[in-house]
Amino acid sequence: MPAVETATGLVRRARKIDRVLAQTYPDARCELDFDNPFELLVVTVLSAQTTDKRVNAVRPTLFAAYPDPAAMAAADRAHLEQILGPLGFFRAKAESLLKLSAVLVEQYAGQVPPRLDDLVKLPGVGRKTANVVLGNAFGIPGITVDTHFGRLARRFGWTEQTDPVKVEHAVGALFPPRDWTMLSHHLIWHGRRVCHARRPACGACPVARWCPAYGEGPTDAAEAAKLVKTEGRA
Repeated sequence: MPAVETATGLVRRARKIDRVLAQTYPDARCELDFDNPFELLVVTVLSAQTTDKRVNAVRPTLFAAYPDPAAMAAADRAHLEQILGPLGFFRAKAESLLKLSAVLVEQYAGQVPPRLDDLVKLPGVGRKTANVVLGNAFGIPGITVDTHFGRLARRFGWTEQTDPVKVEHAVGALFPPRDWTMLSHHLIWHGRRVCHARRPACGACPVARWCPAYGEGPTDAAEAAKLVKTEGRA
């Protein structure tokens, strides 16, 4: 990388990284299972402080019992907590789902609103969750700034911001909106599999040549290969 990168150079490098990550992870997608916007909203809320694998494991039981906002709003709290038990923080999560479902019934006729401003007003829903739902359930472009996305955006030198909203806006300015949702998947998949927080697998990274942070982790190919995870949040 040049010592001083122009704005145009930054855009070109950022988009090159995304193109390579798209080729590296052709199956990149939301790793939470869902069949409709309500399910995606719920499982995304539940994914906080646990793994996608655990959320996916309880999903069939949860939605068999409470398939829509009306059913979930009327759920027996004890039964709901029992289903959510394996996820941890099950009491708080049950409370969030009961309130969330009630608001959907009372204010949105039991439908998940396809608008950011409405989604972030729902109990337990922030911009990250809202953008997951918009991008993956409604096809509306959104950038999902989770811990992986923020870490990689800074390592790639796309932004120095740490506030998720500022990261979202800074990175969004480098890409056309049509790319935002898949860009989020590419970075999150790469962060879960290769560009780890503590020991990134630099020597096995497909975008190492364009990364200012190259060398933060092992650069030896064999050593780095041992750090690569074949799955995301197991």
